[in-house]
Formats: sequence, C-alpha cells, structure tokens
Amino acid sequence: MQYVGIHTQQSRNNFRSLLLLCLFPCLVVGLLFVFCYLLVYLTQGDAPHYYQVGVTDRSVALFIEMAPYVLGGVFIWFLIAYFANTSIINAATGARPLERKENKRVYNLVENLCMSQGMPMPKINIINDDSLNAYASGINKKSYTVTLSKGIIEKLNDEELEAVIAHELSHIRNHDVRLLIISIVFVGIFSMLAQIALRSAYYSSFTRKRDDKGGAALILLLTMLVAAVGYFFAILMRFAISRKREYLANAGSAEMTKNPLALASALRKISADPDIEAVKREDVAQLFIQHPGKQATSALSGLSGLFATHPPIEKRIQILEQF
Repeated sequence: MQYVGIHTQQSRNNFRSLLLLCLFPCLVVGLLFVFCYLLVYLTQGDAPHYYQVGVTDRSVALFIEMAPYVLGGVFIWFLIAYFANTSIINAATGARPLERKENKRVYNLVENLCMSQGMPMPKINIINDDSLNAYASGINKKSYTVTLSKGIIEKLNDEELEAVIAHELSHIRNHDVRLLIISIVFVGIFSMLAQIALRSAYYSSFTRKRDDKGGAALILLLTMLVAAVGYFFAILMRFAISRKREYLANAGSAEMTKNPLALASALRKISADPDIEAVKREDVAQLFIQHPGKQATSALSGLSGLFATHPPIEKRIQILEQF
C-alpha cells in the first residue's frame, strides 16, 4: 500500500507540474496581445468613433508583426540561460567539487543509492558552510550534481544523510531540476520583457505631442500593469512547481531508503539552520531542500503559501510520518 501511495503522489504531482509549466508560453502570448491591444487603443483615442471600430483588427496585425521578434528573443534568451545555468548556480552558491579522498562516506552513500536505482553516478559538490542544506542541479547526465553543505555532512547521521541524498537523487531521477530551471528561466524572461515594455512605452512618450502627455502617461501606466501582472503570475507558477516537486522528492526518498522517518528527522535538523550565507539570489535559493534564509518564513509566505518556494516544513514531516 505504501508503494502505491508514493507512485500515486508522483503521478499527481507530475501532471500538475507539467500543467503549470505549459502556462508560461501561453502567458507570454496572452500578455503580448493585451499589450498590443492597449497600445493601439490608447494611441488613437482622439480618432473618430468610426475609425476606432477596427481596433481589434489593428491589434491583431500589430501582434502578428511583433510576435516573431518577441518569441524569437524569448527563445534565444531561454537557450542561453538554460545551458549556462550550471556555472551560474555554482557561482551563486560557492560550490566546489568534493573529491572522493576528502569524504569517502558521502561517496559510498551516493553510490549505494545510485546502484539500487540503476542511476548513473552524479557529480558531488560541497559548500563550505556550517549550515545544513543541499540541492541538486544540472540538465543532463553529464551535468547532474548533488551539492551538500559541510554542515549537513557533519551534523547528520548516516541514515539522515542518506535520506537527504535520496531526496536530491529523486529530483534528478524525476527531472525535477530541469523543470525548475526552465521555470526559473521563464521568470527571468518575464522580467526582461517587462523592462523592454516599460522602456518602449517610456521613450515612445517623447515622440507624442505636448498636449498628449496624459495619454502617454496612461500608456506607460498600463504597460507597467501588464508587465506586473505577467511577472506576478509567472512567479506564482514557479513557486507552485517548486512546492509540488518537494513533495514528490520526499516521496522518492522514502521509496529509495524505505525509511521515511530518517528524512523527517533530517528535515527537523535542517529547518533549525538552513541559511547558506553565500546564497543571495532567490531563484537559486529555491533549488535547496529547504529555502535558505528568512524568506521561507516571511509574512508573504503565510498568504496560503502562494509566495513560498517550499511547503511548510511541518507539513512535509507530517506526510513522511504517515508512510
């Protein structure tokens, strides 16, 4: 019964995560059309009524004209960010390779778990920080990496550390890391598009007549609104993907080790001190098994968990104890 429960949870979370991820390009296209419509409507506000009847048609024409450039730019940006993510993450966390001779215990735990699952051995990195945290990264077999802090290696016993490593291997096995990186890239793209839209609207206001500065200000305001709405929903989608994947990785760890209580115990210790000082970027922080820093318990994360990158630690432990 336990085995079936784990896979039921995996299937449910996989479907929801894929659904959330598919909304990103839809949101780009939808907001681009809204931007085109508002731009056409507001730039001809003084035209006669009969001239405004074709606003939708002209909006569609502008959308068709702009879409190839916007989508092309989004695609190029996505490729660059996608393939450069490993070096970006390592630089943001201060991680370095952990040699086998430095810690045979860690290598033995990772190798045993990988052999039991028929998985290739990932790279192992270490962060020289006494806090307790870990994350998985990479987009393919050559770049998959499990990164552990010095604190988590030293302060967890073998069963607890094995459960944490199994959690990170589950992220790799289920392609969670790739999915999270894609969602992170899309949020970065929305940030870029928001800046482009704001600058376009701002500089276009200088080409308008002096007596029409109010209209230009309105265009700028609506552009900011569209960009903010898109960025807001993109962040919510990314956080939702992250939360779903944490539950899935917890289930995968319980399946690998047959010891869900070991991960529950490890999470209790991690939650007491997860703050990795080198991590300053929010997008990188969500990769960790527990969000580093005070952001994880901020007031915003209490709004039904919408702004939390991770589920409440108490709920994760409670689910693990029910296996």
